[in-house]
Amino acid sequence: VSFTVESCSHYDIGKRETKISRIGDDESHNNGQNCMNCHSSGGKGEGWFSVAGSVYKSDKASRNANGKVFLYTEPNGQGTLKYTIEVDGEGNFYTTETINFDKGLYPVHENNNGGKKYMQSSIITGQCNTCHNVSADKIWNE
Repeated sequence: VSFTVESCSHYDIGKRETKISRIGDDESHNNGQNCMNCHSSGGKGEGWFSVAGSVYKSDKASRNANGKVFLYTEPNGQGTLKYTIEVDGEGNFYTTETINFDKGLYPVHENNNGGKKYMQSSIITGQCNTCHNVSADKIWNE
């Protein structure tokens, strides 16, 4: 008698793992790199991120920790606030929560002093570091 036992791959397990950045946390790493290189289907990172990136101070070298990223339906913090993602103590933000980009969302970064910086174009993907720190300036706010 023989039988087959099927199990989930570690990739499926990683997808179901919840990972959400929190103010003060210090577990994140690889600032400025595309987080989804590892934290996606087939990647080695824990959890499949739907939004992730890094935030810097105006010198574009120092990490801008413990703020928030808001995703709105209209530019300049207008329209409906759809999602809030905290920036951790390392200056990174990420979530495995499902994000509906629909027709695009407009990011706003709020630093830990309440200062806000608005992105004027909408995004339809949460891979922030694929443009910022590559073809676009780093995300910074002071």
